[in-house]
Amino acid sequence: MAELLLQTREVPFRKGLQAGVSIAIGYAPVALTFGLLAKTAGLSFIETVLMSMVVFAGASQYMALSLISLGTSTYEIIFTTFIVNIRHFLMSTALNEKAEDDKLMKKALYSFGITDESFSVIATKDGVQKTGFILGVNIIGYMSWVTFTALGYVVGANLPQVLQESMTVALYAMFIGLLVPSMKGSAKVVYLAAIAAGLNTIFTFTGALSTGWSIVIATLISSVLVEVIEGMKRGDRQNEQ
Repeated sequence: MAELLLQTREVPFRKGLQAGVSIAIGYAPVALTFGLLAKTAGLSFIETVLMSMVVFAGASQYMALSLISLGTSTYEIIFTTFIVNIRHFLMSTALNEKAEDDKLMKKALYSFGITDESFSVIATKDGVQKTGFILGVNIIGYMSWVTFTALGYVVGANLPQVLQESMTVALYAMFIGLLVPSMKGSAKVVYLAAIAAGLNTIFTFTGALSTGWSIVIATLISSVLVEVIEGMKRGDRQNEQ
């Protein structure tokens, strides 16, 4: 009887691991690149691996890496990455409705592992999801991210110095790679990127704000402006109807 109960508890976790395999595979090249770029940005092996272990947020880690390279202050980096990750409040709230009732500590444990990819896998499943399933999805993705971050750093450390220095360009290429697909699917993203880039350029060249705060303020202003314009358009369409 005890063995049957143990197997029943293990089934959701095992299914979670299976569901998260595709996530783990997708994380591998991105984490590998992050580890490599962290080496070229001047981070130590311990700092790089700890960032992936503690932060565990791809876009935010890349942004933090860029800000570190620019010599941005700690507070600016923290605030900027907070803005980037603020969507996790919404994802966590939505996921709470899909998850079974459980102890707060268990929820806190698996909420740490929520990413865009794991949220998509869990949220699209029918019915209430077991804690074991959510943990399985999150853990396999987390292990892949941390492992390949470390591997990427080791690979970067063994590259010739000239090649390491040239790899800093790859950081900007990565941001372009993340932005372009979104721009193709939504004109709203194009406006958002254009306004933010324009404001950031103005703030930077006029010296009105430091690099970190320039990015933060430009992002916030552009987000508000785009949403206000979108709201006005929706209101006009409703009035016409």
